[in-house]
Amino acid sequence: MYFQFYDGDAGLGGFLRLANRPNEGHAERTVCLYLPDGRVAFSYDRPTITGNDRLSSGGLTVTVLEPMESLEVTFEGEVNVLADPHSLADPKAALSTSPTVGVTARLTFSRVGPPYAETFDDDGGSFAPNHYEQSMRVAGDVTIDGESRTVAGYGLRDHSWGPRSWQAPWFYRWAHGTGGSVSFMAAYFGNPDGTSRRGGFVVDDGELIRCDSVEITTSRDESDYQRNTVVTLSCADRAWVFEGDVHSSVPLRNRKRDGDGWAITRIVEGATVWTTPRGETIHGMTEYLDQIVDAVPVGLSV
Repeated sequence: MYFQFYDGDAGLGGFLRLANRPNEGHAERTVCLYLPDGRVAFSYDRPTITGNDRLSSGGLTVTVLEPMESLEVTFEGEVNVLADPHSLADPKAALSTSPTVGVTARLTFSRVGPPYAETFDDDGGSFAPNHYEQSMRVAGDVTIDGESRTVAGYGLRDHSWGPRSWQAPWFYRWAHGTGGSVSFMAAYFGNPDGTSRRGGFVVDDGELIRCDSVEITTSRDESDYQRNTVVTLSCADRAWVFEGDVHSSVPLRNRKRDGDGWAITRIVEGATVWTTPRGETIHGMTEYLDQIVDAVPVGLSV
């Protein structure tokens, strides 16, 4: 399960993710908080687990209060505070030289719209089987190094069952934003032969509309991280255009043994401010995953 949130008034947002890998004997836990002053509080852990009966490890616990309606997410633990979020391109150096502080969080995610179900797997491998996403309202509090902040905003959650390989997609672009009257999600999976798989939704005044056409254009910074993203979602005779500006990017890395070397996957997590077709401002994320070949991200065309 993945949970994203942002409170525009507080200038605080982030995402929390917890995945069980019971056949491998561990979980994956990520906490990433985008702070009002531009710093990022980050922590990753692979705690040992012996089963798949609950989502609770590494200080992060997910409790379903009412299925498809509300969930509680709590976290207690230490995080690294990074003055330069881009420093996570070298995670060992970044996490070994940055200060740590305590964080506690208690957030309740409540339904804004109905869930959207989609599986983005193909014959190349398993990435997100049995998958759904849902726009949410978020309320609670986050305490960072003794300073408590109330959260009242919006976000998105997702949930998948089944094996997950970060090396399965050649590249993908995942974008989402949630507000009081309109929310959206867009996914674009590119393949080595130039074909793609696309899908997404818009929640407009509580109605979920599946979109069969997704177009994404990107401008990038000097590190090839997304800086501005334009997402166009279409369905029948309706279309929505969302324009996004990334105000903080966190580059993450996944490595897997590949013969005598490593297969390197880069995942850039961009906290994004979106302008909706009605001129409203909403918040969300752009997540850009690329396999790295000859030190170059493979999906720079999208």
